[in-house]
Amino acid sequence: MCTLDKTTTRTDPRILRTRQLLRDAFIDLLEEMDIEKISVNKLAERATINRVTFYLHYKDIPDMLEKMADDMIEDIHQVLDRSTVKSESPEVINTTILVKLLEHIADHSKFYKVILASHRTTVFTERLLRLLTKLISDGIDKRGNDSFVVKANIQKDIAVWYTSASLIGTIVSWLRADMPYTPTFLAKQFFLLRTLSELKE
Repeated sequence: MCTLDKTTTRTDPRILRTRQLLRDAFIDLLEEMDIEKISVNKLAERATINRVTFYLHYKDIPDMLEKMADDMIEDIHQVLDRSTVKSESPEVINTTILVKLLEHIADHSKFYKVILASHRTTVFTERLLRLLTKLISDGIDKRGNDSFVVKANIQKDIAVWYTSASLIGTIVSWLRADMPYTPTFLAKQFFLLRTLSELKE
């Protein structure tokens, strides 16, 4: 079986185009049927490529999903890396990061609606939850003793679980409702809710 090295994958526009065709075909098919019913033949036909071409890029459908999830997380990292904020306020930094994440999701709403909101696909949900967990954990660490988690004597892992679960739940509900609020408004509301819950403690 022919393999593609990473350098070629990044630079050859034909390979990138084929993979995009396959990803788009997968999302279209997932809107129409359960993931278990999606076959390589159906994917290839919808993407207007032949079966052999599929196997030049992926071993099978689970392998394609893993690589799609990798690409999703890489795209999010690139967006967040470009959203560096020069501010001493953790609230401003956290809100800006969340706004950038939500803007990215809104820009690719069809993809995220299918994989998160309408046909929750485990590999994508788990990867996104893992990313959110890391971001929230890092945010708590950066605040150190000034963190509410420390001041209120809350176990860090419980705080991370709670916040990451509520955030991904908010994102899913936002997508299901066809994103009635802007990313900026939603981010500010999310942190306002967190602040109010902290004040009640």
